[in-house]
Amino acid sequence: MPELPDVEGFRRVAARAAGGRVRRVEVLDAGVLNGVTADRFRRGVRGRVLGTPRRHGKWLAVPLRTDGRRHRADEPVVAFHFGMTGGLQWCAGGEPRHRFDRVVLATDRGELRFRDMRKLQGIRLLSGDDELDALFAELGPDAAGVARPELGELLHGSRAAVKSRLMDQTVVAGLGNLTVDETLWRARVHPSARSDELSDAAVGGVHQAMRTVLRQSSRAGYVPGRPSWLTGHRDDTRAACPRCGTRLRRTRVAGRTSVWCPNCQQR
Repeated sequence: MPELPDVEGFRRVAARAAGGRVRRVEVLDAGVLNGVTADRFRRGVRGRVLGTPRRHGKWLAVPLRTDGRRHRADEPVVAFHFGMTGGLQWCAGGEPRHRFDRVVLATDRGELRFRDMRKLQGIRLLSGDDELDALFAELGPDAAGVARPELGELLHGSRAAVKSRLMDQTVVAGLGNLTVDETLWRARVHPSARSDELSDAAVGGVHQAMRTVLRQSSRAGYVPGRPSWLTGHRDDTRAACPRCGTRLRRTRVAGRTSVWCPNCQQR
C-alpha cells in the first residue's frame, strides 16, 4: 500500500509534468474517478496547464491553470489518492499502455498516467483551493513535518495502542504499516503500548525515528527493505531482529500484521 514515501515519489513524477498543457485526456476506466463523471473530468482538465504538485499525507494535489503563470484559488485541482495499488508514471512518449493504466493526461511533452490494479480510491476533480483545504482539513498534520510537542499531544490524548494512533490518518497523515513498524522498532516501543502511557522520552524517540525513516524512505520513493532495517526482514516468518538477533514476532494491531522484536520492544 502506498505510504508517505511512495506518494513523495509520485509527487516527483508529477513534478516532471508540471508546466505542460493537457492536450488530451483519456479515461480508460472511469471506476477510478471519485465524484466526477468521465465527461466532466475531461472537460475540466483538457486545455489546462499542470501546476506544481503538493502532497499532504497520502494525498497528492495537482493544481490546474488556464492562463497566467500562477494557479488561481478558483481554478480546478486534481487530487490523487493511491489506495492499495495506485501510482503515477511519467512516459516521455511512445511507451505502450500498461494493462492497469486507468487515466492518461497527455501533454505536449509526454503523458502522466495513473495506474491502479485494485481501484480502491482514485482521482477527484476539485473546484478550487477551498475544496482542497476542506479535504486536507479532515486529516492530521503531515507526518514529515509534525513537531515533537505536537506529536506528544496527539499521542497522549488517547488510550489507543500507539500503532493504531499513528496509523489513524485523522491524527497523523501519511504513515502506514511499514513506516509505523519501522519507526516503533527503531524507537524500541511496543506497537501495542498505550499512547497515553508513553513517557516523554519515548515520544521523543518515536518522533526522531519517524523523521529518520520518512526522510530516508522519501529519498528512495518507498520504504526500502535494507538488511539493517526491520522492513528488510518482515516477509521472512523465521527472521531475527537485525539489531539484537532475537526471533521477530508477528501479531495484529489496528487490523494490520505487526512485526516487532520482543527483546527490543518490551511493554
